[in-house]
Amino acid sequence: MTSQKSYSLADVPSQAGRTFLVTGANAGIGFETAAALASRGARVLLGCRSLARGEAACKRIRERTVDADLRLVPLDLGDLASVNTAAELVLEEPRLDCLINNAGVAATTRTLTKDGFESHFGINHLGHFALVARLIQKLEASKNARIVAVGSHVHRRAAMNWADLHAEQSYSGFTRYAMSKLANLLFTFELERRLRASNAHTISLACHPGGVWTELGRDIPQIVRTLVRPIAMLVVNTLEGGALPTLRAATDPSAEGGDYFGPGGMLEIAGAPILRRTGANAHNEAEAQKLWEVSAELTGVEPVWT
Repeated sequence: MTSQKSYSLADVPSQAGRTFLVTGANAGIGFETAAALASRGARVLLGCRSLARGEAACKRIRERTVDADLRLVPLDLGDLASVNTAAELVLEEPRLDCLINNAGVAATTRTLTKDGFESHFGINHLGHFALVARLIQKLEASKNARIVAVGSHVHRRAAMNWADLHAEQSYSGFTRYAMSKLANLLFTFELERRLRASNAHTISLACHPGGVWTELGRDIPQIVRTLVRPIAMLVVNTLEGGALPTLRAATDPSAEGGDYFGPGGMLEIAGAPILRRTGANAHNEAEAQKLWEVSAELTGVEPVWT
């Protein structure tokens, strides 16, 4: 497909008749993605850990689009039982055309998920891996579905630490976040390879928002956030701009499996979304296959669509 130098919400085609599930849809990029899709006529399922914040997000979206077709889906990606329950709710839907794996955490201190996984790996990757496994047959039934992973440019600086997967020996918040974002992309491209090998209808692709000031860094000390924010806001994307790579990956008619969209500006910090290249580490097939096997073992589920 070809890239373009400008891209805005106006370039998103009508999504009437299509259903999207957006994880982490109550705030930040996830919220803007959900709101934009609703404004284009889609039915949007908002996967949110907090029901109160999810309900507030639905109210805010309806203030923008009065007739927005929304459904709140309780979803805690740090709890595999919650992932399973959420998937059961989504399976009640007549159709599912796109799963947008947007939710994520970036923590300064080591925490564990309910299932005992290091939180970055457990929430950002394993929770989404399990969600894909539970929903992929539903997606495949739609005949033209997409699975979109929201990654990060920091994946280029990461490596999978198989010897200390859950940070029991050492911990760095940035290192663990970057590793989880690498895992997102390794899974995205491995899933795409397997989908193509079986001639599936569904495609798997990814994007990254560039530099965006969101709630992802809520665990950063407040004094640091206060000092850094005024400078950061001069160069980073707006929340609306940060959602555009996701929207393009999810809706551009010419997007293909394995595509990776990111901001077109300098250093991929801001600008309209265009096709970008990932780091070579995201396409390491041996690492991707190992990640798939480890993820299936840890979650007890595996994506199967045939």
